[in-house]
Amino acid sequence: MTGQALRHARKNLGLSQVEAAARLGVSQPLLSLMEKGERAVTAALAKRAVTKLRATPELLPAALEMRHNDDQLAADLGTLGYPGYAYLKSQPRNPAELLFDALDRRDLDARVVEALPWVPQQYPNMDWDWLTTKAKIHNRQNRLGFVVALASRIAKKHAKRDVAKRLSEVVKTMEEARLANTDTLCQESWPPSQRKFAHQQRSGLAAHWKLDTRLTEENLADLSA
Repeated sequence: MTGQALRHARKNLGLSQVEAAARLGVSQPLLSLMEKGERAVTAALAKRAVTKLRATPELLPAALEMRHNDDQLAADLGTLGYPGYAYLKSQPRNPAELLFDALDRRDLDARVVEALPWVPQQYPNMDWDWLTTKAKIHNRQNRLGFVVALASRIAKKHAKRDVAKRLSEVVKTMEEARLANTDTLCQESWPPSQRKFAHQQRSGLAAHWKLDTRLTEENLADLSA
């Protein structure tokens, strides 16, 4: 997070530097130096800015220092604002980091999988360069392309034109790197019979992205929230 972003978050809440510094647990002179770019905004303070000043988590560092299990991913989603897990809370997390962490799993709880398209729709300005690079390195571009394409369709349906446009640009980038091999959407331990059924029932969009999954827009009740 930059000092400029920190200042923007403070100004949006109509807080003085003294008031914001008190919320963040730092001195006003230190906050002033950070806003001017003369002192770095630490990762810990950036997280406090998300919770205390409502700064966007898109500006948090994306590092993947630790992979999260299904329960923790659900709490991460709740902290980002996903309605289905609103009752769960954790430390703020960069949405791009969370999305890759989830998509890079062999297996993932189906309820968490259904929540993933909500992330790009809610945070369309996340660090796509970081995320798409990670996806390509780990051969997860089909999973990412499918999830973002679903989010884009829902955004169009609800007339969120700017969001749909941004997500469509990401989908185009993923199209250029689309893999030929068939995959699942984080359900690699499915028995052959279940995977065959998913393959037969998959949507045209899932078939395009070579994914054996039955996930469609109709499954995403919380996506438009």
